[in-house]
Amino acid sequence: MTNPYAGATPPTPPVPPTPRPPDTRPLRKRVLVWIGGAGLLIAGSVIGSAGNDGQEAVQAATKPRATVTATVTATPEPAPTVTETVEAKAKPRPTVTVTKTATAKAAEADTSDSGGGSGSGSGGQEDPGTCSIVSNSGNCYSAGQFCRNSDHGAVTTTEDGTEIKCAYSSNAWRWTYA
Repeated sequence: MTNPYAGATPPTPPVPPTPRPPDTRPLRKRVLVWIGGAGLLIAGSVIGSAGNDGQEAVQAATKPRATVTATVTATPEPAPTVTETVEAKAKPRPTVTVTKTATAKAAEADTSDSGGGSGSGSGGQEDPGTCSIVSNSGNCYSAGQFCRNSDHGAVTTTEDGTEIKCAYSSNAWRWTYA
């Protein structure tokens, strides 16, 4: 089948319409037309509402009534005052106990004859009772032992006279060399 339109020339596009000429009437005449139309509309609505088909309007006379006005003013009651007293906890202070020991003169003579630091088998017990802070059982502390809460920051001596201090070390309060 052959296309009957194949050999024909394409149709020419339509010619666009010519633009509308500008209004030739002056602006003041156009405004007057709008004002006149609005006036006619208002006049028609006034005339149409005036004709009530011969019926008269009845006006109801209202009697004056007493007007009750209630005004409520809410006065808030005073709320209770909460006062919290915080007592400061006293930091535990070290307890220092001074103990004086008197040795017999015979004991001093025995220690002077021992031979000048050769180190007898008694170790550090040459001067017993020199420690100012003792444990609950009455023994002198040595370095590395745990401290009591009341001894935090205190300084004392071991049995052999070495000075130790209660300090925070290794996640605990321990007696360490000062």
